[in-house]
Amino acid sequence: MHALLLIAHGSRRTASNQEVQDLARKIEAIAGSQFDSVSSAFLEIAEPDIPTGIRRCIEAGATAITIVPYFLSAGRHVAEDIPREINKAVSEHADVKINCLPHIGANPSMPDFLISGVSG
Repeated sequence: MHALLLIAHGSRRTASNQEVQDLARKIEAIAGSQFDSVSSAFLEIAEPDIPTGIRRCIEAGATAITIVPYFLSAGRHVAEDIPREINKAVSEHADVKINCLPHIGANPSMPDFLISGVSG
């Protein structure tokens, strides 16, 4: 089973965290056979945290987890904090393939996406 896990910052605003969870559900609805499940976790403030998000994927039967940092730039959280949490998970779950993709803002299609969103 292959899981996709979105990692967002987390917010004290419940609505902000809900947006991320809603996005995960929308992605899951269109993922087809590429991912068996799509969920979200948060670096700080909100739940589930990253270790819990990874553990839930594994408890649901994931043997592979692709992680997408839902961040626009590679600040400290993307460069240090998220990799640290993922490295812990890799060492604790050696039987699960855990792969972290670059953060969303590094996607080569981001400039086109932004232009298409602002040109009306």
